[in-house]
Amino acid sequence: MAGGSGAMGVSSVRRSIGLALALLLLGGAAPCAEAGEPLGLGQTPTDRAIAAFNIDIAPDGTGLPPGQGSVADGARLFAANCAVCHGARGENGDDAPLPRLAGGQGSLATAKPVLTVGSYWPYATTLFDYIRRAMPLTAPQTLDAGQTYAIVAFILNLNGLVADDAVLDARTLPAVRMPNRDGFVRTPNQPG
Repeated sequence: MAGGSGAMGVSSVRRSIGLALALLLLGGAAPCAEAGEPLGLGQTPTDRAIAAFNIDIAPDGTGLPPGQGSVADGARLFAANCAVCHGARGENGDDAPLPRLAGGQGSLATAKPVLTVGSYWPYATTLFDYIRRAMPLTAPQTLDAGQTYAIVAFILNLNGLVADDAVLDARTLPAVRMPNRDGFVRTPNQPG
């Protein structure tokens, strides 16, 4: 280290301790999902609080909630919640702040692959999982199951993967065969 013995200076130690304490205090005051009250350090969350975070969806559809959504309803919901970032038909290009959602089929083996839901994603259930967790960007986890199914149906329709009159639910969504499903290599320790 320049100009020293290699040991951290007193001010660096104080900053590190202060940062660690701040993170500890902030982490200890995280809101509890079920009551909106803080879940303090050392407190055990209830089963209900854990269930609120346990919303993952497996490729085979395990974990999909009840509900259904149509392409037509998805078009309206997409226009209201998604188009501002992704374009009216999921067409945002390479220079857009958020990625394209549609198109790109057949481009993965080219010099400029276009990674979209329809060209790259291996499972339609992953789209449901992602939208349910993280979208809309300004208000994640505010869409109910039916709204999420509908937006997924619309995006899959934009990619030519479901018909205009499709209605998706926990039974039909896992049955959608994505074009790149076999484009990923399973490792020996990968479940499923």
